[in-house]
Amino acid sequence: MDNFKRSLPPLSSLVPFEAAARLESFSKASDELHLTQAAISKQVRSLEEFLGVALFTRRNRAVFLTEAGAEFRDAVRTAFLGIASRAEELKSGRDNNAIVLEVQLCEAFYWLMPNITHLHRKFPDLDVRLNASIQPITETAEKFDLAIQTSGRPSGDHTRLLTLSDDVFAVCSPSYLASLGDHPLTLRNLVDLPLLHHVATPQYWSTWSDWLGEFHIRPGELKGKFYDSYPVMMQACVEGLGFALGWRRTSEKMLASGDLVRPFSESIHLPEALSVYQWRDETLSPSVRQVLEWLNSSFAD
Repeated sequence: MDNFKRSLPPLSSLVPFEAAARLESFSKASDELHLTQAAISKQVRSLEEFLGVALFTRRNRAVFLTEAGAEFRDAVRTAFLGIASRAEELKSGRDNNAIVLEVQLCEAFYWLMPNITHLHRKFPDLDVRLNASIQPITETAEKFDLAIQTSGRPSGDHTRLLTLSDDVFAVCSPSYLASLGDHPLTLRNLVDLPLLHHVATPQYWSTWSDWLGEFHIRPGELKGKFYDSYPVMMQACVEGLGFALGWRRTSEKMLASGDLVRPFSESIHLPEALSVYQWRDETLSPSVRQVLEWLNSSFAD
């Protein structure tokens, strides 16, 4: 227990950090938490000193997450979501009836959460708990009712119920695209430009080499930066560090908001990009079937 305590950062600093990271503003975080901006800054600096890394860069009275800051934001947010979900269950006393959705982090954050309000409106009496995870479902410690992860990730003896399609295409920030000038770009230009790579073990994601190969481009060693977190890679793309491979379901809101653009029309369609699983061979309850049907009707193409 003592080792556990020593590994934890000052807990009083996590809420100010999460607010500042989510809002990308110390001023907005201070308004939300009813603290002074100086107090927010002090708590964040305390956290940075504990971790030994800079979580924000500070330029011209504005703050921007570093790569380490974006990674830590995701970890803190996942922990807070789990705590909040469990607290809500304890308060409501409906734990035994909760439907547990285990969803890999990027789909939970970018895709499911923006749409889950529709599920609550359609089935207001359902108690749905969302667990966001970076681990394959073979390593989950808690029993789930339904799970969603990229097809090809380890699934063990859990039963696949349906698949969902997706599309993969090149994206970048508007500012980065503008920095390349007005001359027309083709896919072959990507070979000589900085590319952002998501690296996983095993490599169940599409790589730049795979994607370019579909268009008969056989690159040698590609330039760029490598990330073991898809959300961190996408944040790097938004910040203008290069081109990334965007998956339609997880990048559509960033495209709609203008944070990202698609410079090329080329895209690869993956008919079985995501898989939905049930816990082993257990019988689905009527409530779980309602959620499954909602997923199928809302997201199947």
